Amino acid sequence: MKNRREGNEKFWNKTYSRRKGAESLTLSTEPSEDLQKFTRWLEREHGRTFLNPRASVLDLGCGNGRNLMYFAREYGMRGVGYDISSEAIKQARTIGAGLPLQFEVRSIAQPIPLPDASQTIVLDMMTSHFLRENERAALRAEISRVLRPEGWLFFKTFFLDEDEHAARLLREHPADEAGSYIHPAIGALEHVSTEEEIAQTLGKHFVIHKTSSSHRHLRHGRAFKRRSISVYAQKRY
Repeated sequence: MKNRREGNEKFWNKTYSRRKGAESLTLSTEPSEDLQKFTRWLEREHGRTFLNPRASVLDLGCGNGRNLMYFAREYGMRGVGYDISSEAIKQARTIGAGLPLQFEVRSIAQPIPLPDASQTIVLDMMTSHFLRENERAALRAEISRVLRPEGWLFFKTFFLDEDEHAARLLREHPADEAGSYIHPAIGALEHVSTEEEIAQTLGKHFVIHKTSSSHRHLRHGRAFKRRSISVYAQKRY
């Protein structure tokens, strides 16, 4: 397990250290479009009840902090961000200087060092799929613990339903857990979820109000990019 985490940390440090324009993942400093859709929906449904300067947001796998900065600048919210990459956290602290945000190098497989019911919103965006099944279960319990009653989890992850590319990865590069594979390029375990699995695993702690999945990604009739699903889940009171 330690070697796996060290491998992930090395990969993300290298990714965040690359020069702008170098071949790498897209590391934007703009907030996620899916997250902005979530906050617009939340504001339409509840006004500023959950989006205000008294509220706090926790970002698990915050990267360069772009999504926390959106909450701070748009709604005056406080925030805490964890990421396994020291390079990402270094960038977040620089870009977010002066905002009411805290950033820490930390694995989300560890217990969350925050008080019970201290957070209004928690973000798990393309992050916990790197964890094993028992770690994901422990993280869900921790998220529920730190969320205030009726607080929100914005969850985004890889989506298996009708995704030929993910199905091929599971078939050709299986891990030792159901629904997980070893990514052939980065050597990391990744889990891909079905909508039924998400309903079952989140249902213990949360009510799911809305889901939104990406289209099937095809190029010349072949799958080339994995699907994702976004979930708007509210902590059970």
